[in-house]
Amino acid sequence: MNKYFRNLFIILAIFLVVSGIFMMFDTNDTTANPVTMGKLADEVNTDQVSKIEVAGNDIAIFLKDGTKQTTTKEQEVALSDTLRNTYGVDVAKIKDANIELKGASSSSILISTVLPFLIPFLLIAGFIWFLMRQVSGSNSRAMSFGQSGAKLMQESDRRKRVTFADVAGIKEAKEELKEVVEFLRFPQKFFSLGAKIPRGVLLLGPPGVGKTLVARAVAGEANVPFFHISGSEFVEMFVGVGASRVRDLFKKAKRNSPCIVFIDEIDAVGRQRGAGLGGSHDEREQTLNQILVEMDGFENETNVIVVAATNRPDVLDPALLRPGRFDRQVILDQPDINDREAILKIHVQGKPLATGVNLRAVAERTPGFSGADLANLMNEGAILAARRNLKQVGQMELLEAIEKVMMGPERKSHLLSKKEKEIAAWHEAGHALVATVMPHADPVHKISIVSRGRAAGYTMKLPMEDKNLHSKSEFLADLAVSLGGYATEKLIFNELTTGASNDLKVATNLARKLVTTYGMSETLGPMTFGETHDMIFLGREIAEQKNYSEKVAAKIDEEVAGFIERAYRTATDVIKKYRKHLSLIANELIEKETVERDDFEILVADIIPKDKLNKNSAAGQLSSVPA
Repeated sequence: MNKYFRNLFIILAIFLVVSGIFMMFDTNDTTANPVTMGKLADEVNTDQVSKIEVAGNDIAIFLKDGTKQTTTKEQEVALSDTLRNTYGVDVAKIKDANIELKGASSSSILISTVLPFLIPFLLIAGFIWFLMRQVSGSNSRAMSFGQSGAKLMQESDRRKRVTFADVAGIKEAKEELKEVVEFLRFPQKFFSLGAKIPRGVLLLGPPGVGKTLVARAVAGEANVPFFHISGSEFVEMFVGVGASRVRDLFKKAKRNSPCIVFIDEIDAVGRQRGAGLGGSHDEREQTLNQILVEMDGFENETNVIVVAATNRPDVLDPALLRPGRFDRQVILDQPDINDREAILKIHVQGKPLATGVNLRAVAERTPGFSGADLANLMNEGAILAARRNLKQVGQMELLEAIEKVMMGPERKSHLLSKKEKEIAAWHEAGHALVATVMPHADPVHKISIVSRGRAAGYTMKLPMEDKNLHSKSEFLADLAVSLGGYATEKLIFNELTTGASNDLKVATNLARKLVTTYGMSETLGPMTFGETHDMIFLGREIAEQKNYSEKVAAKIDEEVAGFIERAYRTATDVIKKYRKHLSLIANELIEKETVERDDFEILVADIIPKDKLNKNSAAGQLSSVPA
């Protein structure tokens, strides 16, 4: 529609220009008075005429008093003959009138003869050109419909270049990819030993760990052309277009070989064939088939390496994962504490930090954060500093940004009544007290009853070190901590509120996993129950096979209820035994709304285990229990 109005405006502008040309060359003088031929004869007889100009049949009369008049004469008859024969003007008077004959001007000839033919011709020619342009544009779009939209990054393109030096952590993944780059740079080094160049590298990992960033680093390190495209750009509503785009992509890649082709989110086209509800997807399957053939078909002597990224390797087709296609699968994990500190150092570039900012302390509080989370954390810290009109980003802004990223911004407008504030304070005090007393629970780092996100309050716990394995004792301690707020409300107020709903949900899910997934039930033994299948429908798991009887299902329910009941009794016993400390914590929360770790340890100094005392070297895992 915008293009239509633009063309209409151009046509209107051309029309106005032509009209202006006509007006500019118009020779008619609107200031002259028209008179009859008889009037002219009388003026000639009375010597009032100074000069007469004759141009064709048009006559311009200039009187001695400065007046100008116009009239017309008969065709093919001279003016002097008309004045003498028709009006009887004396010949001497006619000579005194100074009659001058003027030929037609070039402008009048152009207007009267050329333009009437030229302008319609130009308009018709312009209209035909416009139609031909539209048709040619449609044809070019139709011809390019099957071409891939892959973008080529040449070695000479240094703008926004990313190298492995800009990627912190994931040392093993970078080593694998450095080897691929070296294959392309020095192939003879490997060919001399009989080694073959890898055909494909699949980057696996959860969202935000840096799969696309690593691929950009490969492009920055390699001295070869780099094509990058998203998997969704292959799929179209017309069957066969995706396969055509795959052929075009690899055709371009072969012309520029050796080169690297990066396909982001390959699960958009690489899902397992013949799966899903309602039949297969012909367009996606044909696109996948073409990718399989191009990567390892009859023509396999190409120096094209395919690098792909996905966070759903479980849904990929097995033919795509076999050796000869994606020879290497590089797993990118969540960064550990050292990697998080290195990532933070990269993201603070360009951000002025205040003196005393400890990035190690920030890294200790952010286990489980991906690289994208850490980048967002630093950005939120800079935004908080700007909002407070600070010139530098301080430690306090970074620590507040952690809570904002994890739980959302503070809801200062969400004001609790006096009674609700008291219930929330006792509730969070119950979580903190149980977490402190339980030997296998993580140490408490912060307690707050300030609403943040969807939580009316939260208790932040930090483990002493990063953990990859969790014991049954830790799970039982987490169950008791989750039910600490519930038990406190029931014991102190003899009433329950909806504030414990999320705690109960977390505890129930954990207890069921202990029985059905982790095999930690003494009654049912080391067995797992239930088998989940990926139906690959809308990208979600929607079916779970029940591979146990109803009798076993009843036992599972009994075991889950037993775990919950024992955790509730444990939390209740702790609260009753340390009721005095519970009151201290709750009153401190009611007064200050937020209690940091140092102040909290002063309140519970006589009951806190020595291994949970505050240490500057403690690692951190941020967890919260919303009320």
